[in-house]
This record gives sequence, structure tokens and C-alpha cells, in this order.
Amino acid sequence: MQIRKLFTFLTVTMVTFIASSTVFAQEAGVEGGGEDIGWKAMAAGLAIGLAAVGGAFAQGKTAVAALEGIARNPNAASKIFTPMILGLALIESLVIYALIIAIMIKP
Repeated sequence: MQIRKLFTFLTVTMVTFIASSTVFAQEAGVEGGGEDIGWKAMAAGLAIGLAAVGGAFAQGKTAVAALEGIARNPNAASKIFTPMILGLALIESLVIYALIIAIMIKP
């Protein structure tokens, strides 16, 4: 199982690096300082990628904790549901904030 996870990680990493090479395909010297465009695009992509992964893990952990709490005490479902939805909304707002930052970084 460990080998399969490692293989999947290496495959995703290699595809990411191969696909991101098109970011640097633009010629340097384009008006507006073309050499920074590639790095800005990489920063924007990294920002939204990390935010999406972090948000997905946080939302999954929130849902697991809420469902475990409801499974242990079904009568507390109404008291657990509202804070869970509030937490999910706040997590999603952080991902949207990262998207806005990524759009602002992009040239």
C-alpha cells in the first residue's frame, strides 16, 4: 500500500512539473518585464492549489468530527449542525480569499 501511495505522489508531482513548464514558455523581454510573469503565474497557481487542498482537508475533518459527535449522541445533532455549517462557511471563505489573492497576483 505504501508503494502505491508513493507511486501516486510521484506521478502527480511529475505531471505537475511537466504541465507547469508551459508557464515559462513565454519569451523574456516582452513589454512589462516578461521575466516576472512566469513566477507570478506559479505563485498564483501555488496559492490557490494549497488553499484548495487545505480547505478540502479541513472540510473533511470538520465533517468527520461532526458526524462522530452525532453518532455518539444523536440528540445533540441540532446543536452540532449549526456550528459545523458555520465552520464550513469560514473554511470556504478562506479558500475564496486565496482565490482573490491568486487573481491579484496574476499579471
